[in-house]
Amino acid sequence: MIDLDFTESLLKHFTHVTKRHHDDCLTLDCGESDVNKLFLHLRDEETFDLLVDLTAIDHGETAEFRFSVVSHLYSRIHRDYLRIHSICEDNESPKFPSVSSIFPAANWHEREAFDMFGIHFSDHPNLKRILMWDEYPYYPLRKDFPLAGIETPLPAADVAEVTNASVDPAPMMGGPFVASSDGTMSESEPRAKDESWTEESEKPS
Repeated sequence: MIDLDFTESLLKHFTHVTKRHHDDCLTLDCGESDVNKLFLHLRDEETFDLLVDLTAIDHGETAEFRFSVVSHLYSRIHRDYLRIHSICEDNESPKFPSVSSIFPAANWHEREAFDMFGIHFSDHPNLKRILMWDEYPYYPLRKDFPLAGIETPLPAADVAEVTNASVDPAPMMGGPFVASSDGTMSESEPRAKDESWTEESEKPS
């Protein structure tokens, strides 16, 4: 388990890194300019040599800093997780330094965050979309992307011409979806306000 001495020593070594209150594991705020130094130190000096995941958060269009990158590291010596939270300072064209040269597992995670949130990871060796096609104009996990999806032309024009098909928006199944902040996690998962209809049964007016 991570002890207080470890935390104090780390914060003394990285004066621009601050502790963020979380109950589940030690969480640190680290700016873009220090993230590579911090990750190298954690891997080589502090035995946090396993990148568990890396993802992003869209805090909303009205937030001072709209996007942040969140990483989870694990140490088999400390037997505990460490979370690194970093804001992207540019809300219009969010960018963040790639850590794939330090943790090769970040390669896929950064591509997914780029694809879903539009965050550009500088110095990534192969930053291209991993789920959507290259010319797809939207970022599906941004909060301004509608839950029902957006009807989009298929990328292969010849296929669309023959099949007369397009990428249809996803059904909302009675949405908008809402999540309660009360109760247990299983009871507060997003659910449709009105579940009296399905794709086969038309929504009542």
